[in-house]
Amino acid sequence: MGEYSKALSSYEQSLGIRKIALPANHPDLATSYNNIGLVYSNIGEYSKALSSYEQSLEIKKIALPASHPDLATSYNNIAVVYNDMGEYSKALSSHEQSLEIKKIALPPNHPELATSYNNIGLVYNNMGEYSKALLSYEQSLEIDKIALPPNHPYLAISYNNIGLVYNNIGEYSKALSSYEQSLEIDKIALPPNHPDLAISYNNIGNVYSNMGDYSKALSSYEQSLEIRKIALPPNHPDLAISYNNIGNVYSNMGDYSKALSSYEQSLELRKIALPPNHPDLATSYIDIGNVFDNMGEYLTALSYYEKAEEILKKSLSSTHPQIAVVKRRIENVKRNCN
Repeated sequence: MGEYSKALSSYEQSLGIRKIALPANHPDLATSYNNIGLVYSNIGEYSKALSSYEQSLEIKKIALPASHPDLATSYNNIAVVYNDMGEYSKALSSHEQSLEIKKIALPPNHPELATSYNNIGLVYNNMGEYSKALLSYEQSLEIDKIALPPNHPYLAISYNNIGLVYNNIGEYSKALSSYEQSLEIDKIALPPNHPDLAISYNNIGNVYSNMGDYSKALSSYEQSLEIRKIALPPNHPDLAISYNNIGNVYSNMGDYSKALSSYEQSLELRKIALPPNHPDLATSYIDIGNVFDNMGEYLTALSYYEKAEEILKKSLSSTHPQIAVVKRRIENVKRNCN
């Protein structure tokens, strides 16, 4: 959080200077608002991120031609925030506005078009519209194959995202194949302890976990964690993801003490790395609650579920599916208490 607060302070100082020195709709002011939005987005302060991005967009609309690529960037950034908030229809609308501008402003196989298709795929995936997600990711991959060298990291991202969809629809052998293609490219394109390799091992672990092959899942998650320990700062949120996933495997194996230990490591990291109402903290509370629920310690489970609900109500839209999930958990555990 310290680095983000420094960045925010720096960007706000820059904005203050630019407001005095430049005309009201100068593009550099839009850049300042955009940078402030990026920081807020990274720390999960989504309403503030949205406000900053929208201020940036309003200036760009006045200062730039209607099909300028910088407008596409603004719509894209707004869409990313809506996606993180669970406002998927708004995210889709903004991504499509971004894509339309890119289609006018850029050549037909420009990598930026691939980025738009990729981001649209991400929203469809979150909405559970898996066939549409797959189509978007494949459009992204086709452009990247034309536009980029065969071992470019962007191709690895496309294979990874296609793997995500196959994993979500239970096509585990296809998911594994896609993730392994992603990993092979990353091994060639990136240094041996690059964080993207950790993502590949993590996702391969997810497939094995879903297949019930817990020893392979654990091995993949531990490879991911080892890379992250080398590549990332000690309190990076991705380390929390690794501990969380290792906790999931132990929980599925019924080894609740090890599950609890891993989940608590994840939670401690998230408390340091993230703002107090970040949705990932809620995930940790839910997972710890699940362990206590499975152990029959219903009152303890309830306290964790209620902490999760409190965070989710503050950080996500009221229609986000995660809120409905935690409400059901609370109802079930209350019944078990009686």
